[in-house]
This record gives sequence, C-alpha cells and structure tokens, in this order.
Amino acid sequence: MNFAQLLFPDFSLILCGYLICRFTALNRPVWQQVENLVYFFLFPVLLFHSIVKSPLDLHAASSLIGAGLSLGLCAIALSYSLPYWPILGPRLNRRDHAASAQVGFRFNSFIALALADRLAGPEGLLMISVLIGVCVPLFNIGAVWPMARHAKTGFLRELVRNPLIIATGSGLIGNLLGFRIPVWLDPSVSRIGAASLALGLMAAGAGMQLSTLRHGKLLGLSVLMVKHLLLPLIALGMSRLFQLSPVQTTALLAFSALPTASSCYVLAARMGYNGPYVAGLVTLSTLSGMWSLPFALGVLR
Repeated sequence: MNFAQLLFPDFSLILCGYLICRFTALNRPVWQQVENLVYFFLFPVLLFHSIVKSPLDLHAASSLIGAGLSLGLCAIALSYSLPYWPILGPRLNRRDHAASAQVGFRFNSFIALALADRLAGPEGLLMISVLIGVCVPLFNIGAVWPMARHAKTGFLRELVRNPLIIATGSGLIGNLLGFRIPVWLDPSVSRIGAASLALGLMAAGAGMQLSTLRHGKLLGLSVLMVKHLLLPLIALGMSRLFQLSPVQTTALLAFSALPTASSCYVLAARMGYNGPYVAGLVTLSTLSGMWSLPFALGVLR
C-alpha cells in the first residue's frame, strides 16, 4: 500500500489551510470561528453518527478497548515522567512541561476519522470511533488535571462540558440501546460529517505556528519522541498482547501515530500557560505525522 498517496489528501488539506490563513484575507480570526463550528457542532455529529450507525459487539471490541486504554495510560505516564528521567529531567522547565505534556498523548480526531475510512472502510471507522470514545475522557482528564493542580483551578466543569465526551458517550449508549439514525435523515448527517473532516483538517493547517519554538527545544523533542516514536512501538506490543484482529491492529497503530490535538493550544492558553509554545509543538506534531503514520502503518504493521 502506498501510504504517501493514502495520506496525501489529508495533508494537502492541512497545507491548503495554512496557505489560505497566511496569504489571503481569510486570516486567523476567521479560522478560529471555523474551529468553534467544527469542535462544537460538526465533529460531535460525525462522532455520534460513526458510533451509532453500525451495531457494536462489546465482546468483540473488548480487546481493542483494553489495548486502547492500556496504550493511553502508557502515553500519559511516559509524557508526565519526563521531568524524572536522568540527565533530561533537571533541564526541563516544569511549568512548560505541565502545559505541553498533553501533546505527547492527545490526538487529532479530524485526521483519525479521515484516515480510518480509507484504511479499512466502515469497519475501520467504527474501530477508530470506539478508540476515540474510550480515550477522549481519559486523555482529557490526563491533560486537564495536572494543569488544574498547578493553576489551582477545578477540572470537572471542563470535562462535563466537552462536546467530544458528550458525543462519544451518547453515541455508545445509543448504540447499545439499538438507536439508529432514521433513513431520511442519514444523508444530511453524513454530509455534516464530511464537512467536519475537510474543515477540521484545514483548520489544523491554519493553526500551525513554528516561530514560538525558539526556547524549550529539548522539552519539545522529548514530548514529540514519546508521541511519534514510542507510542507506535507500544501499540504494536499491545496488539500482540491483546491478540487483535488485522483491522483492529491497523486501527490501533494508526491511532498511536496520529498528530496531537490542535485544541492543546486552546486548553493551555485558557488555563494561563504558555499557549504559543504549545501551538508550536502542535505544528511540529502535525508535520511529524507525515513520517510517523507511514512508520506505524507501513513498517510496524
């Protein structure tokens, strides 16, 4: 399989968003509104639809859920253990680390869902949706709690208002209860989902920033190493440990190598941390996905 050709549509949309934001009148304020539209409406609809449209066999998916949660816990532990590594730890800024550790385990759901359908069709889309459903709450707790502890602010409100948690939770409940989108409504909902993928990828490109990485290079390199090198290797081990099927293994490997979430910047800035620095790491992670996804799907698989 030619992974460069497979990934080209997604990364071409990211590049398109970057160029439009930088060189046209559709500048950053415009794309901030696009991000809000995608994050609070279009993308939750896509998540809910992806989960409820195919019956979910919890017994068959239990191995994938276990592997996904184990991978997520390993990612969080590795990201937050960096200050305690010999030689490396004393050279890291603890406050910047509290804000940027989330880059090491969060993921860009737009790219995940756009990629899954081309990798393994509807079954792959369902598998990725299951991973998103179980890992979004875990990763949000992992991202918010340390910063809330450092900033001495609460985090429960952040979690219960998260549209991704609401969409995935309600989707999983609806699936188990047998709810399905009515036939007459399904085309409209599908088009909303398609719009969310294209706009989400372009918004990720519009938000890329590199000028903020002049300091903290060692911290940034360490976090990105966890995200784009160690996690795919751990995912391969988890697929063997939990004896995943080929489609489940493909979904887990793709999930492990995804670029980080563009909302890392929003969360860090909103909680009073170094938002521009985190935005720079998000940009590098987006670019790093151009080699980590082929590495996970082509070399490891």
